[in-house]
Amino acid sequence: MGKRRGFDTIAVHGGQFPDQAVGARAVPIYQSTAFVFKNADHAARLFAQEESGPIYTRIGNPTNSVLEDRLAQLEGAEAGLVTSSGMAAILLALLNCTRAGDSIIAGSQLYGGTYNLLSKTLPRYGVNCAFVDASDLNGWAEAIRNVPRAKAVFIETPGNPNLNWVDLPAVASLARQAGLVTIVDNTLNTPYLFRPLDHGADVVVHSATKFLGGHGTAIAGAIAGPIDFIIQARADLHRDLGTTLAPFNAFLILLGLETLSLRIERHCQNALAVARFLESHPAVAWVRYPGLGSHPDRELALRLSPKGQGAIVTFGVKGGFEAAKRVQDNVRLFSLLANIGDAKSLIVHPASTTHEQLNSEQCRSAGVTGDLIRLSVGIETLDDLLDDLDRSLKRAVI
Repeated sequence: MGKRRGFDTIAVHGGQFPDQAVGARAVPIYQSTAFVFKNADHAARLFAQEESGPIYTRIGNPTNSVLEDRLAQLEGAEAGLVTSSGMAAILLALLNCTRAGDSIIAGSQLYGGTYNLLSKTLPRYGVNCAFVDASDLNGWAEAIRNVPRAKAVFIETPGNPNLNWVDLPAVASLARQAGLVTIVDNTLNTPYLFRPLDHGADVVVHSATKFLGGHGTAIAGAIAGPIDFIIQARADLHRDLGTTLAPFNAFLILLGLETLSLRIERHCQNALAVARFLESHPAVAWVRYPGLGSHPDRELALRLSPKGQGAIVTFGVKGGFEAAKRVQDNVRLFSLLANIGDAKSLIVHPASTTHEQLNSEQCRSAGVTGDLIRLSVGIETLDDLLDDLDRSLKRAVI
């Protein structure tokens, strides 16, 4: 076996060879619903999973297969599965290890859509969730010991939008001892900054829509983990629920992966500079960014993710809820929309958008306050970003 290729080489070449039919260097888009069998025996072998190969795009597609293999290699996993969205990936991963009557244990600092899935939607079908303070190791230990029929631990690290880091090696160790599967949403970090499987996680999920794609052009999700877990998720859930990723969207995510490390490096540089600028701004009450000395989890974040702390910065505006909304109305370069991970800089007010469906207690648990603004800092010229924020803050608050 030869030397393992580097991250950037895998991001450009992983899972693919030049097309044998016509020599295409780029990954072809196999825009086909189904694929011709060589003969009846070949069809039977494929359906019996005695031989690998494409059957029907709802189950698998050659373009999607390249993306699945490439992401698995980047995360250090045995196998991968791509889905129609990040929420579909989370749903499949959780359902793959639970049944009605089982429970999930999750850190409370989560993306609003995930919190809603765990607190409202899954319980309708008999799968309950116990939430714990993600930073409280004793709370994790107590829940893992006492929550009835717990089957999985679900973690975002860092949490979105609170940007708290979880001591994943410690939590994953507790979960493994109790026979629980540890699932980590690695959307905010990407495997370039952090590989959860290297720190004890069993399964990784992504909203590939975000940094993996990087250009706001395709909705996609991904799961990476043990081959048996992926085979079961594909055969039992992905097939039946129809959480299929369009081949063209897989192609767009593959294009994004080719420049992932270059973009993430610039994202990190700009985000740290923006966070430092906001810390000194008179209109800003507080700033959260794991790369700042003021962040409570900085030491843990630097230990687990030494290459950088990502693109997301959150801060509180003096003047509270209404002032935070005014800041959004005054930006010109930042785009006001509900997304992260674009090459362009984005801004949103979670309390009135992404976490709007949560009640006040749930928002407090998730770390979402009325004055909080979330930035997804892009790769533009830094001075232009700082000028835009400065002007907006002064008009909204000062």
